[in-house]
Amino acid sequence: MTMENLNLPRGPLSGMVAAAVEYMVDAGQRSVLFLDIMRQRGDQYREHVAQTAPHVLQYAAELIIDGRKLDEPVNYALVRIIPPKGVEIDLERRPFIVVDPRAGHGPGIGGFKADSEIGVAMKAGHPCYFIGFLPEPMPGQTIERIARAEALFVEKVISLHPKADGKPCVIGNCQAGWAVMILASLRPELFGPLIIAGAPLAYWAGVHGKYPMRYSGGLLGGSWLTALTSDLGAGKFDGAWLVQNFENQNPSNTLWTKQYNVYSKVDTEADRYLDFERWWGGHVNLNAEEIQFIVDELFIGNNLAVGKIEMSDGQKVDLRNIRSPIVVFCSKGDNVTPPQQALDWILDCYADVNEIRAYGQTIVYTVHESIGHLGIFVSGGVAKKEHAEFSSNIDLIDILPPGLYEATFEAKGEETASSDLVVGQWVMRCEARTLDDIRAMGGNSPEDERRFAAAKRVSEMNLAAYRKFVQPWIKKMVTPQMAETMRNLHPLRLQYEVLSSRNPWMGAVKTAAEEIEEKRKPVAKDNPFLAFQEQMSKQIVHALDSWRDAQEALSETIFLNVYGSPALQAAVGIDPNWESSRKREMSAEHRTMLEKRIAELKSRVGEGGLREAAIRGLLYIGSARGMVDERSIEALRRIRRDAGGSRLTLPEFKMLVREQFFMLLLDQQGALAAIPKMLPEDVAQRLAAIAMIREVLSASGEITGERASRLQRIAALFGVEAGEGTSNITPFDPKAKAS
Repeated sequence: MTMENLNLPRGPLSGMVAAAVEYMVDAGQRSVLFLDIMRQRGDQYREHVAQTAPHVLQYAAELIIDGRKLDEPVNYALVRIIPPKGVEIDLERRPFIVVDPRAGHGPGIGGFKADSEIGVAMKAGHPCYFIGFLPEPMPGQTIERIARAEALFVEKVISLHPKADGKPCVIGNCQAGWAVMILASLRPELFGPLIIAGAPLAYWAGVHGKYPMRYSGGLLGGSWLTALTSDLGAGKFDGAWLVQNFENQNPSNTLWTKQYNVYSKVDTEADRYLDFERWWGGHVNLNAEEIQFIVDELFIGNNLAVGKIEMSDGQKVDLRNIRSPIVVFCSKGDNVTPPQQALDWILDCYADVNEIRAYGQTIVYTVHESIGHLGIFVSGGVAKKEHAEFSSNIDLIDILPPGLYEATFEAKGEETASSDLVVGQWVMRCEARTLDDIRAMGGNSPEDERRFAAAKRVSEMNLAAYRKFVQPWIKKMVTPQMAETMRNLHPLRLQYEVLSSRNPWMGAVKTAAEEIEEKRKPVAKDNPFLAFQEQMSKQIVHALDSWRDAQEALSETIFLNVYGSPALQAAVGIDPNWESSRKREMSAEHRTMLEKRIAELKSRVGEGGLREAAIRGLLYIGSARGMVDERSIEALRRIRRDAGGSRLTLPEFKMLVREQFFMLLLDQQGALAAIPKMLPEDVAQRLAAIAMIREVLSASGEITGERASRLQRIAALFGVEAGEGTSNITPFDPKAKAS
């Protein structure tokens, strides 16, 4: 039907009638095209799940290790990402390893498109590897076995890059984030910087009125339902239930917005929608032991943050053992892993920033204002900003002195000082923070902690009762064939199957859609009925959001009142006056090692030459600002690059910075007083050192205030004036030693 063939009435209402007819024709065409896109989605789903190793990686890859062939087989694999044409890789730069989340979906989301974690790391010149998985777990596969396999993967990457300037940077998204943290605490020697994106590490944490997902375990009576679901799956847990759990957090998007967006933009939205649905619908299974560990130890037990997880060999998982810098990326708009769940493990592990330093730890966090959970590792905008900056400045993060920092980003503009030192489109700064900055985001009260502790006890009791009285009967009744049938009948799978080409009615939809595409004439954008359609859509979204908000408020009220009951808490053994203490004692072994290290550093405060003195002075002046700017580090990197003689490797330079930082921290005045004894007699070499310090400091802006005063003091200790000229002798010359 076309507008040209219509005989429209004339008169005052003719314009409205014409608009109505135009809209109805368009709406009918869009309905058929929308159904055809749903058909394509169903066919795509069937093709995807039929593959042996389905994934959504945009890049070609080379298999390095197949985890199924290990002594302890797992369904994971390590692949090398082959750079696309035009992308230059520097094999001496540290490799990046992206570990994809196994949270119900298939692998590949970290390399879903060019503007992705893998994409921006390769653009920065880093070799890239990917750890993915197959849909079906191996028999006997556990979280611990996967950790051991991933350790072998990281060891292999290290062996392939013997000349790399640092250990691999490992990125863990969502579920993979806490898995990487567990492994890094068990095998800290394998890792370079860790980037943990949207990973729940302290699952109890949150604030009232937001993020109700943390109440789910208590409201369902604990993890017995997880065990039941696994038993109904004949020892396997269907990942589609995890996906449905995500979808339930945003019913307006699940039930309306996602589909309406395709319907309203049917001429342009199909490709983007189908690409995403290929990943979203690629459900995978977990072994019963895997999901039970996740729910009991992390979600309900909250044992990771407090150091109560123990491996089969007796080794405790203690996040304080991690020696690599940790970058935590979270968002206020993430209702799956809010900032409190991503960051409050720091409060559980450390009493203050000095204790973070005592463990030699560097923690950098950044909090996005609005992006949702998936957007943290899917959004192209986030990839081009936060992930691109982390990739470009990973060496900056690696050499940061121990402590707690927040990464902030400022757009590069015409007025940006030393813009040639900025690698990307944003200026990254790491600003010093304290634990009070994390506490200011909100968290649990002592009463809340008792509620979650009670929910944990109830879960343990219900699980024990289920295993004793119900589980044996379920296991006897369920066969593998019955479990497979139930998986195929899951509502999330059925929505793909029902609208695929297997449905004979969808053949007519395909034919009609092909005819419509030839005669397609979209409605005018100013059509009043189109505006009414948009308004109705907003009303539907508002209604569904209101329903969600009411449901979440009710869920929170039920949880707080049920598990806040003194009678229930007493019944399960929770003292009504108990207050959770975040203070964790430092082990005797670590304290002894720390005391020995402190004594060693104090005894060596006067050792070293011009290089050590220059770094000590630079750290002293720079600490007055309370932040590190990427431009200063880039200036320092260029000075190192252009320096004559032998160069320190990045690990050696990192050790140098840390030693000088701790010497200043332990005895600032003594460390400064020792500088003159470390300097050579050659004034030209001292001038070169001061010129280097001034160049690095001025890269991020004018040297004023306290920094200027400190520069004057260091110059006096060097026996020169702060503003004196440069020299062609570099302070990094190994020959520049004290006389």
